[in-house]
Amino acid sequence: MNREALFNTAVLALLVAVPTWALWADEPFTITLATRAVIFALAAVGLNIALGLGGLVSLGHAVYFGIGGYAMGILAHHAQSYTPLMEWPFLFEGTKSMPVIWLAAVLASALAALLIGLLSLRTAGVYFIMITLAFGQMAYFFTISWPAYGGEDGLSIYVRNGFPGLNTLVPIQFYGICLALLCVVLWLNWRLAKSPFGLALGAARQVPQRVETVGLDPMRLKLVALVISGAITGLAGALFADLNRFVSPTMFSWQMSGEIMIFIILGGVGRLFGPVAGAALYVLLEHLLGGINEHWQIFLGAALLFVVLFGRGGLVGLVAGREQAHD
Repeated sequence: MNREALFNTAVLALLVAVPTWALWADEPFTITLATRAVIFALAAVGLNIALGLGGLVSLGHAVYFGIGGYAMGILAHHAQSYTPLMEWPFLFEGTKSMPVIWLAAVLASALAALLIGLLSLRTAGVYFIMITLAFGQMAYFFTISWPAYGGEDGLSIYVRNGFPGLNTLVPIQFYGICLALLCVVLWLNWRLAKSPFGLALGAARQVPQRVETVGLDPMRLKLVALVISGAITGLAGALFADLNRFVSPTMFSWQMSGEIMIFIILGGVGRLFGPVAGAALYVLLEHLLGGINEHWQIFLGAALLFVVLFGRGGLVGLVAGREQAHD
């Protein structure tokens, strides 16, 4: 077992041990912090598929995060207010079922990623970055001017949605759901990176001309990666909205897109557990330093600067040294 695998195992063990200790010590707030870190990690794993495997620097990934959140908010709002979401061609009054909400969030986010990808992938470099940012800002201002679902004030959900056989209002049980989903997505990411599609996507990122010579379309490969990436980030958005029982236009903001990218840079671009380590470090710094100084992002900036200058592979790269990503 190499150093990166040992680091990954240690991170996973901490994700289990810390909430278990918090449950024993009766510290529900610590469990909530861990849940927040896991959900952010899930969103970052989604972006890492587009960024780490496909080389797509997207500053609009908050679109999918927000769509997932609003999918939860809209479905749960109609269920708790007993007003129909639609009456034709059939009556649908919303739902409080997490699996149904997750499916809606994933499908809506994947569709948005498909449409955005068809347009944005016609560009490259800084133009791709700016067009994804533009889509994010369009979604942000649209939700601000959407009074049916709270506008700029957002939308509150009074009771957390349900999962069969569990009480999701118990922090440790909701955390277990989020951690299980993160593990499934990490496994899918690992399988994707090792698959022929993942290898072709990596080649399309590095030398697209050679990929074209063997009959593959680099744009199509990147589009599929972007759709998968958006779907996973949308799932994270639904979980984040359920954690807070609140959705607002800030979920679409460019700051949110930047934060998701920071998680990956801190942990390690292209590393399997890089987004997890980066999200955990971010939440830890926010918790420890946020109570000391309201400008705690200064320290985050210093940490980010250190990683960029001295650890090109992020935290995982500092531990693994010259070992290759996804080993």
